[in-house]
Formats: sequence, C-alpha cells, structure tokens
Amino acid sequence: MIIKVFLVFYRLLWIMLVPLVLIYLWHRGRRDADYSGHLAERFGFYRRSLPQGALWFHAVSLGETRSAIGLIRLVLARGDKVVLTHFTPTGRRESERQFKSEIASGQLVPIWVPFDMQWCYRRFFRACRPKIGLTLEVEIWPSMIFAARTAGIPLYMCNAQYASRPLARDSRGLRLRQRVIKGFSGAFVKSPLQAERFASVGLENITVTGELRFDQPVPPALIKAAARLRPALAQRREVIAIASGDQGEEQLFVDLATQLVADARASGRLAPLIVYVPRAPERFVAVAQGLIDAGLRVLRRSEVLTPELDHKTQMDGADIFLGDSLGEMFFYLSLADRVVVGGGFLERGAHNIIEPLMMMKPVLTGPYVWTIEFPFTEAEAAGIAIKLPDQAALVAALSQPAIEQRDAIEGFLAEHCGASALTLRAIDKAIGEQGNSD
Repeated sequence: MIIKVFLVFYRLLWIMLVPLVLIYLWHRGRRDADYSGHLAERFGFYRRSLPQGALWFHAVSLGETRSAIGLIRLVLARGDKVVLTHFTPTGRRESERQFKSEIASGQLVPIWVPFDMQWCYRRFFRACRPKIGLTLEVEIWPSMIFAARTAGIPLYMCNAQYASRPLARDSRGLRLRQRVIKGFSGAFVKSPLQAERFASVGLENITVTGELRFDQPVPPALIKAAARLRPALAQRREVIAIASGDQGEEQLFVDLATQLVADARASGRLAPLIVYVPRAPERFVAVAQGLIDAGLRVLRRSEVLTPELDHKTQMDGADIFLGDSLGEMFFYLSLADRVVVGGGFLERGAHNIIEPLMMMKPVLTGPYVWTIEFPFTEAEAAGIAIKLPDQAALVAALSQPAIEQRDAIEGFLAEHCGASALTLRAIDKAIGEQGNSD
C-alpha cells in the first residue's frame, strides 16, 4: 500500500518537474549542445526503429559507460544487439567513440534514457522490447523499475553496490527507497558484502559477479604517449597525479602543491611534477588560475600538446601539468609514480581507485571512502591504497619516497579481473529463467 501511494505522488511530482528539467537541459545545452539534442528521445519518441530483443544497458554518464565497455564487447562479439541509454552527453559520446562500427551496422544503438514517467517507458518498451534491462552502478528510478515489471521485462542492477551511508539513511522512516529497490528483478553485485546488504532489504536473485571496471580496456595510444612524453615533462623528477580533483578540494590541492614544491626546494631536492586533473571540465580555467595565483608555473595540456599528444612547445621546468582534456585519464595516470584520488577529502566521498591501480600506481586519498568501499577496503588491506585524515598527513606521506608496489598491485588485479565474463553468464541465466517462467 505504501509503495502504491508513493508512486501516485511520484507521478504527480514529475508532471511539475518536467518544465524544470527541460529548463535545466536548455541551460546546459547553451554550453554543450548535445544536452538539448534529440530531445524527443527523452519522451520515448525515436526517428529510427530500435532493435527488438536487444540487451538494454543504462549507463547514465561517462564512468558508468566505461565500466560496461568490456561486458558490452562480449555481448556484441557473440552477435547480440544492444540498446545503450544515457542521460549525459559525456556518456553518449563515449559510447559513440567506443562502438563506432557497431553503431554504423545497427548492432548497437545509443539513445537518451526516457524521463522517469510511466508513459515514456511504455513507449520505450514498445519501441525495442529488450530481453533484459541492466542499470549500471546505482540507478534507482521508480517509474523505470515498475514500468519494466508491468511490461514483463527483467530489470537487474549491474555492477551494483549499496554503500554504508545510503544503506543507513534508507533504513530509516518509511524506507521508500528500499521498497523501490525490491521492485528490481535482481542484482549483479560487486562483492559478498554488497550481496548481503541488498538481501537485507528484501531483494531476491542476487549474484556476486565482481567489479566490471577491472575489465575496462586501456587505450594503448595513451600509454605510449605517456612513456614518450614523460622525459620531456618531468626529466628526473617524481610525478604525482591528482586525479579527478573536486571543486571543494581545489584550495587543498593548491596548498598541497605549493608546500611540496617549497619543501623540496628548501631542502635542495628536485621538486615533484604535479599532474592535476580536475574532475569537471568547467573548472579547468579556474583551477589553472588558482595555481598561477599561488605562484606555481602551470603548463596546460591544451596549450603544450597537440590533439594527438605530441608536444608543440618547450615543456620542462613546470610545477604543474594541468590535464584540461576529456577521455585521457589513462594518459595522465601513466605519467605518474603515485596518484592522489580526488573526492576523498569531501564528505560526498572519493572517486574510483581502479584506473590508477590498473596503471600499477599506488593510491592515496582522503578519509571519506564510503563511496568506494569495494574495492578500497581490499586494496587497503593489500597495502596498495591508503586513506589519510587531512592535508598535513597527505603532505607527510607524499614527502616520503615512493615504494615500489608493482608485484602487490599485479596480484590484486589478477584476483579481481574477470567480472565481465561472470556477469554475462549471470545475464544469460536470468534471461533463461525469465523465458522458462513465461
């Protein structure tokens, strides 16, 4: 009864929200035209026919899209068709880049995810009638979930985790979010702990399949470019990368870079080169200016390198190499000796540590790691990732020589890869069970 009443109010709320969402998309579209392009798709109207009987993946943005690439490639390799929905242009552009030939052949179709209204999903399901739906990471949309159930389409969380903070929050009061979660057909989760958490709220059909991000492809051109350019950028200096620095941490990281450079010079040592990659593209200019105002010499990737990652000007002597580009994180990580992952000094939590580990780089971050409990807990136990309480502790840790940890990281990666194949087997089992019940 509670969930039925909630859904009525939720549908009424969306009637009021649609104009605001459209204004949001128009506003974002002024800076990125893709936000306001193909708008009809967000209501379930399509200019072209969608493949029937496809596997439907929902990857809201860039990170979710990248995490699913290995799994989607396995699906495509055996001849299945895929419908891939996104909410943000960065996710859609990445799928268009990764699956160019499959899109051209019609085997994969990227579209906007419908607005979370029942009638939009009814149109979407009539247009493509997928065998199964798979929402990457944590995407809990009531109309999506219950429209799929009404249409008889199994909808599973994929690469899912239920972090400790949301679990504690959702377990209070009417537990509406947990009641909605129970509407999923099941979940493919990252670890046994996550399986226990989802089971504790009443979700059934849970399979532990591991973390898909360990299987994501690494662009070899980015790795080769980093090996080619590091001598010109850093010469004999250590390179410390700040990956996905959040806006709320900008002053902390400016102070960190300033202190590391000043301490090294005061003691007669070579100062490290700081590779700083802000998380949000709209912060590139502000971050660069903040570093310059602090008296640091800044080289911007956009100014010193060509689009093909060849250098076009002198690059030595910088304190900061600013990564003001998208889609090149593996290049920046490959330059580094160790990596500070952003977000960890803010209560909203650290960003993913998997990409640095895939590049064999030990990881440091702040105290807030609840967003990445898996695999951070396991990586911390392996000694290849550490969390630090504050800026002073981070400065102290980075002032010590880096420790070679390649063997430990290789062992950790070997233990955790293979989630794509495990997930595909679980998907086939779920589809088979659905077919037997029809």
